[in-house]
Amino acid sequence: MALHISADFDSGNIQVIDASDARRIRLAIRPDTRSPHFQWFHFKADGLTVGQAHTFALENAGQSSYNRAWSGYNAVASYDQQNWFRVPSHFDGRSLGFTLQAEHPQVWFAYFEPYSRARHTQLIERAIDQAGLVTLATAKSLEGRDLQLLRKGDGAPGKLKLWFIAQQHPGEHMAEWFMEGLIERLMDNDADIGNLLARADLYLVPNMNPDGAFHGHLRTNAAGQDLNRAWQDASAERAPEVLFVKEQMAAYGVDLFVDAHGDEEIPHVFTAACEGNPGYTPRQAALEKSFRDRLCAQTADFQQVYGYPRSAPGQANMRLACNWVGEQFDCLALTLEMPFKDHDDAPNPKTGWSGARSAALGKDVLTVAAQMLNELR
Repeated sequence: MALHISADFDSGNIQVIDASDARRIRLAIRPDTRSPHFQWFHFKADGLTVGQAHTFALENAGQSSYNRAWSGYNAVASYDQQNWFRVPSHFDGRSLGFTLQAEHPQVWFAYFEPYSRARHTQLIERAIDQAGLVTLATAKSLEGRDLQLLRKGDGAPGKLKLWFIAQQHPGEHMAEWFMEGLIERLMDNDADIGNLLARADLYLVPNMNPDGAFHGHLRTNAAGQDLNRAWQDASAERAPEVLFVKEQMAAYGVDLFVDAHGDEEIPHVFTAACEGNPGYTPRQAALEKSFRDRLCAQTADFQQVYGYPRSAPGQANMRLACNWVGEQFDCLALTLEMPFKDHDDAPNPKTGWSGARSAALGKDVLTVAAQMLNELR
């Protein structure tokens, strides 16, 4: 059986340069539609010889959007699309290579454990049927895919409004795994969740960029727009996804905002905040510290040493969701970053950072939110 490489499926991304030698397959990552960004890959290899070593080389990795991120990175692979494991990988400055001793005739490789559109649909159904959320509003992406805003709570006057959104950058699939964990946490009928829901409503957008995720993009939607650079001036033509969420926030209000992302380069879980905003206050600074301290106490999968440089006062990029929301609603607003590599403070050599760990973090963040209800306003 001849070796065959394919990526014509949900979140697939690869270009074949030469697959004539099954022992060394030459590939390239396809850029986002209408954008030069590229880093995400996801493909299937059929016709492997069991017991034989097959080497795959992504020959344009050195030209990718975050080419320094390949150092210390290991690709993920799965024989069944359920159980994903890391494959030792090597970056020589130009090409990312990894070798697999085949245990089955077919295997999938990806930049990170993918979160499929089918699983997204199932998550929405579970959120409604098992966790008691309601679809508060639905919009359409540029290509007509549903963008759901879910709410857990009754919308009663005086309740806090806690917002969680994910996957503005479509290649950051750990973000929707995070949302899955958060929704599963809402299924638990325990004291923390009961106290949370007595005083707060949750507003969830599990996937902000369904078009980009489906097409295997790294950063942008179908128009080539980076959604996390559109919050100050979102338009229906370029970023209807952001415009929809902004309109819903204006209608309901925001008391806490968490935007889930993945970071290519930093092998740690961390948060970025809005300290560079013109209206940044000591109250917001205290809330950020409380959130971070509580999450550190909650899980070893968070830390406060590594992260992005702090923005200088008044120098924030107001096109980012965290900054725009924090300024607009004078609330605790955070970008939560998970690694494509591993969380080096609590490493897992087999899986690195994974979908399961992202989901566990979602549960922990919700616990922290419940602990902070007396502080938010």
